Amino acid sequence: MKIASLFFLAASLAALPALSQERVWRCGNEYTNNATVAQQKGCKVLEGGNVTVVQGTKPSGGGSASSGSGSAATRAPAGSPRVEGVDQRARDGEARSVLEAELKKAEARQAELQKEYNNGEPEKQGSEGRNYQKYLDRVAEMKAELARNESDIAGIRRELGRLPAKQ
Repeated sequence: MKIASLFFLAASLAALPALSQERVWRCGNEYTNNATVAQQKGCKVLEGGNVTVVQGTKPSGGGSASSGSGSAATRAPAGSPRVEGVDQRARDGEARSVLEAELKKAEARQAELQKEYNNGEPEKQGSEGRNYQKYLDRVAEMKAELARNESDIAGIRRELGRLPAKQ
C-alpha cells in the first residue's frame, strides 16, 4: 500500500507542470489564454508544447536621443576602427570618383537606350515585320530597361548627395 501511494505521489508531482499550463489559443499572429475571446475570434487551440510569450518594448519617445544633440547618429558602431580625418576625406574622394564614373556610364547608357527606343517607335528587326507582337514585346522591354536605368541614375545621384562636399 505504501509503494502504491508513493507511486501516485510521484506521478502527480510529475504532472504538476502540465496542469499549471493553461490552454492557449492562436488567433492569427496573436495568442490568448482567454477562452471567451478565443471563441469570439474563432481561434485554434495550440497543442503539443508550452508557449512562451515575450512582451515587446515600446520605443522611447526620443527624449534621451534628442538630448545627445545628434551625436549618436554620427557615431561609428562599437568596435569599428577609428579613421583619421585625412584618411576619411581620401576615402570619400575615392567613393565620389567611383560614383561619378558610374554616373557617367549610366547616363551614356541612358542616351543610347533613348536613341534606340526612338520615342516608343524603334526600327523593326528581322521577323518583327510579320510578327507585330514580337515587336511590341521588344518595345515594352526597352521601355522597362529605360526605367531601370533611370532609377539607377537617380540612386547614384542620391549616393553622391550623401557624400560630404568636395574640399
